[in-house]
Amino acid sequence: MKIDQLEPKSVWNNFSRLNAVPRPSRKEERVIAFMLGFGSELGLETFSDEIGNVIIRKPATTGMEGRKMITLQSHLDMVHQKNSDTQFDFDKQGIDMFVDGDWVKAKGTTLGADNGMGVAAIMALLESDSVPHPALEALFTIDEETGMTGAFGLKGGILKGEILLNLDTEEDDEIDIGCAGGIDVTASRTYNKKPGTHGDAGLQITVKGLRGGHSGMDIYKGLGNANKIMNRLLYLGLDYNMRIGTLEGGSLRNAIPRESSCKLNVGRKQVAEVMARFNELANAIKTELKVQEPNLTINLEEIKPSKEVMGLGAQSKLIKAIYAAHNGVYTMSASIQDLVETSNNIAKVLVKDGEITIACLTRSSVDSAKLDLANSLRSVFELGGFDVEFSGAYPGWNPNPNSEILSVVKNTYIGLIKEEPKIIACHAGLECGILGQNYPEVDMVSFGPTILGAHSPDERVSISSVQKFWKLLLEILKNTN
Repeated sequence: MKIDQLEPKSVWNNFSRLNAVPRPSRKEERVIAFMLGFGSELGLETFSDEIGNVIIRKPATTGMEGRKMITLQSHLDMVHQKNSDTQFDFDKQGIDMFVDGDWVKAKGTTLGADNGMGVAAIMALLESDSVPHPALEALFTIDEETGMTGAFGLKGGILKGEILLNLDTEEDDEIDIGCAGGIDVTASRTYNKKPGTHGDAGLQITVKGLRGGHSGMDIYKGLGNANKIMNRLLYLGLDYNMRIGTLEGGSLRNAIPRESSCKLNVGRKQVAEVMARFNELANAIKTELKVQEPNLTINLEEIKPSKEVMGLGAQSKLIKAIYAAHNGVYTMSASIQDLVETSNNIAKVLVKDGEITIACLTRSSVDSAKLDLANSLRSVFELGGFDVEFSGAYPGWNPNPNSEILSVVKNTYIGLIKEEPKIIACHAGLECGILGQNYPEVDMVSFGPTILGAHSPDERVSISSVQKFWKLLLEILKNTN
């Protein structure tokens, strides 16, 4: 079956149109122009603010003019991740989608369902001439995935809606009323480059095949982190006077790293012993992770030796710092059952041309706990001779269990689905907390269709779930006052 044959056709057709437009975070010029053109062609009030967010307003249908205006909000950007063997240019190509049973997937790349399904649903409402609704205000934010600068940059007084429906939750039986805040932790330092010696042999370690995923929503799963796995192998190499030439693992802070590659030199007489011990440890790691990461591969092969390598002092501090730095769940919430409170993702490690950079994303639903873990990471990296910078901090979203729109959404869900939804706070960065700073009186909830594997090439969205989500959204619009 083709995408344009799926129901609801208006949502899937708009998702296809959106996915034909390259829309990486911080390069949203084309998708901003696309959305401005979309709204203008419909004859609706359409404009962008000074930061690049797009706002489109649609009057209420007949008989619903006296109800509160609803702001429908989703973000335009998407995470760009692909498998290493996939040839794809995110800056030039649209996403190549296909149907697999109840799922829509992409060929070797992220799908963009996060948050493209929310955008597509809003587009379908804006262009509909048959759906009854109160006055609607569509807010399409930019750069949610890497800095939430769109939400941060939206000034007070622009939005007119009294209710905000964020369409960026990824389980269709959940209504989200809270989320974690986050902060970027970046450690950097230089190192002295040393020439490789005539007696060196070159080796390359490659870690790949990990599932990856969202560094907030998936952090509790105990998935493999390519940077941590690589570092265990490199720690073993300290026994052999190993020298790193280059090291590159991971890419985006909000994605659990799936791949890492390191080129290193060792004495030629030690190659056989090194390879034997590396393979022994690699097999042990694969056994540890065989349930979570059945497709993990760790390869060690001989290559040409690197002409320049790290000095031993800086190398030892790098490896020991990454070993000591926390990765994964740090604490669970004491107030909300099964909610991760605080976590860290060691997202990217780059060693090249005399420079080392380690990029982390620390999340927490408690601001003081977020800073506590960030300071723990700072301490570890500073002991290793790194300069540490905190940036990109954003607040969490405090739950309001007495919200009027929560009551409407919950009761609508029960009436439509005939079961109770889960009322949750999530360990991810939704824009509601930021938007609430300039719009504290706006009543907010978040919901959406089921999306699995977000921020990885395994990303997929359930077709039946999109149908459920669409029906729920239409009923909510009917039931708000």
